[in-house]
Amino acid sequence: MNKKVEVIFSKDAQKVYDKLKENAHQNKVDRMLFDAIEKKLDIIRSNIFYGDIIPKSLIPREYRLKYNLTSLLKVELPCFWRLLYTLNEDKAEIIIIAFIIEILDHKKYNKRFGYKKH
Repeated sequence: MNKKVEVIFSKDAQKVYDKLKENAHQNKVDRMLFDAIEKKLDIIRSNIFYGDIIPKSLIPREYRLKYNLTSLLKVELPCFWRLLYTLNEDKAEIIIIAFIIEILDHKKYNKRFGYKKH
């Protein structure tokens, strides 16, 4: 039996997603990012393990505390943006929840993960 996959956004990710969607009709970069996110979400719905697994030791403490996560996956987007998500299983129903943690640009991604500029 295949499990249904439901995509849910954190408040932060939803804000970025909505802003990109709102600006997509007038800004090429925002349209490109929004379209890419839509395509990646379709892929995640059909293959929940599509993203690159981030080692547990590299998961930002903020995510572990705020979302109580034990796993984190990363999907590359255009312009060096990233979509970060985790998976949860709803025990009451037969569904997998792909919880979108954050959608962020390269600079914010590097800061969040403690990477330094060279």
